[in-house]
Amino acid sequence: MLNGQQILPAISNHQDLKKFLALPLTYGILMNFQLAQLPDLVKLMKENHKKVLIHSELIKGLSSDEFGAIYLIQTLNVDGIISSKPKVIEVCNKRNVIGILRFFLKDSISLEQSLELARKTNPQYLEILPAISTDIIEEIKKEVSSKILMGGLIRSKEQITRCLKAGACAVTTSNPDFWVMNKLI
Repeated sequence: MLNGQQILPAISNHQDLKKFLALPLTYGILMNFQLAQLPDLVKLMKENHKKVLIHSELIKGLSSDEFGAIYLIQTLNVDGIISSKPKVIEVCNKRNVIGILRFFLKDSISLEQSLELARKTNPQYLEILPAISTDIIEEIKKEVSSKILMGGLIRSKEQITRCLKAGACAVTTSNPDFWVMNKLI
């Protein structure tokens, strides 16, 4: 689904958007922008033949519920949404757009709760944070059929490679220095 793209740029300002548009990558994640900016940003990305993923909980002024998701899908025609909210993922599944359920692993309770949500919502992708939790990928893959993304606290090329070798299909990162490192394994 991600066309083999192993690095997913998380874009949070206009300068980084320009960098992303110049790269031969297809998918990019918009976050930390204002809702009023999204129509122009999405249009610009689409004009440059990019696929738009929106982190719905990190858009200022957007309701991060199923109604916000419907707006993103119907009005802005985004290609996917990242959210920690099951209702948003359900909307994505019903509307045939990429749904990425994001969860933070801080302990075994958060892991079990997140896996339960993943079983109920059946997202196409899980984004697991922090990326240093690579040891748990195999266990997660036994529990759910979703593809795994890793993100958060990415600090080196070696760490990205560890995530991919552990079973993640891609890594999300806001560091533009890593965006050019596609096809690492």
